[in-house]
Amino acid sequence: MKIILFEVPTDGRTGEGGGQLVRVACGLAALTSQPVTITNVRGNREGGRGGGLKTQHVTSLSWLAKVTDAEVDGLFVGSKTLTFRPKRPPAGLTQRNFKIEADTDAASALLILQAILPYVLFAGNDTNDPVVLDIHGGSNAHWSLGYEYFDQVLMPTLHERFGIRIDRELKSRGWSIGPRSRGHITLKIHPVSKGQTLKFTPPRRLYTYPESYEVRRIDASIIVPMASHERVQEELVTALGDLYPDADIQFKVVEDSGHDSRWSILLVAHSVAGIRWARDALFSMPKNIRSGRDKFIQHACSSLCKKLYEETSLDGTVDEFLQDQLIFVQALAEGYSSFPRGQDPTTASSMDALVDKLGKLEVRDGARMRKEKTHEPFGHGSTHTTTARWVASELLPGAEFYNHGDVVKGIAFSV
Repeated sequence: MKIILFEVPTDGRTGEGGGQLVRVACGLAALTSQPVTITNVRGNREGGRGGGLKTQHVTSLSWLAKVTDAEVDGLFVGSKTLTFRPKRPPAGLTQRNFKIEADTDAASALLILQAILPYVLFAGNDTNDPVVLDIHGGSNAHWSLGYEYFDQVLMPTLHERFGIRIDRELKSRGWSIGPRSRGHITLKIHPVSKGQTLKFTPPRRLYTYPESYEVRRIDASIIVPMASHERVQEELVTALGDLYPDADIQFKVVEDSGHDSRWSILLVAHSVAGIRWARDALFSMPKNIRSGRDKFIQHACSSLCKKLYEETSLDGTVDEFLQDQLIFVQALAEGYSSFPRGQDPTTASSMDALVDKLGKLEVRDGARMRKEKTHEPFGHGSTHTTTARWVASELLPGAEFYNHGDVVKGIAFSV
């Protein structure tokens, strides 16, 4: 995929090359009123999932185009070249209530939100009125964070670390598997006040390795057929008990999915220092498996618990899926922030001293941090994470990244 800013071509095909690039690029372009052209849209998805814009991209970008009075070309499902030239900054958003509805049930409501969140987040007015979004789309969809992950992991992190407040409610659940259903979430977003910036707040309790990384509680959310509730809970308690013998296990959500083709399980591990790690699974029960149902449930639960254990064993301060979701906020915020995913367990401890000193880029042993080059996807993490850093650096060139991207100095954006 290629991004062209102000007619200057930048080749991004080596990155993640999927829908995330489109969402982050257009979301930041709308916020900063920068024109952006994307060619080879979702070019790395042609093999199995198809290239070009999908319904969820068209839905979110159509909304952005309307509120920013943007000139757009190529805004249709399947389009492989998109030009987006926004004109109206977020301060011009006078309307405060919106209904956003995707054309298909499978379109993820939360990926729609990802594209429009940067713009809405800074759409503060003189009376500090919230912006209310009613988004209709999938709440449990493949290739997307589920509502429970959004509610229990992403939103608490944004609130605790950056003071972002978003009141949320799941009105109805929408699935991309099994019988299709249209989901509905309501969000009341409290934008950053005019003239103010986002500021990173480190944990009150300083990270100390390895004590602060000890898992003390695991929250489980299971949305599965009612007849399997007891069996799933038993298997999770057994598997988690073997891996985390000192952790309490709590069932936060237990809900009937209504169909054997709809299974969603989320596990969220909490450390003594307030670190969250999560793993989830969205799947269907294979047909004609009556005799092996218990074995299937055992395997699904055991596999998910092992994936969570692998994540918590990395000794990072975020999981794989949270890390890339925070990058645009870090790049927009004031000062330094850090959310490493376990490459260097001392980074989080170093971050506390760095935040206190701000101007002194020092780590605990006194060595200087290394500033990263940002001409292509870079740093630690998944391809989604490395690509999100690159896109943010293209649209927010004042943002600085250090130590393989684990430390970010934001641009202190304000309206």
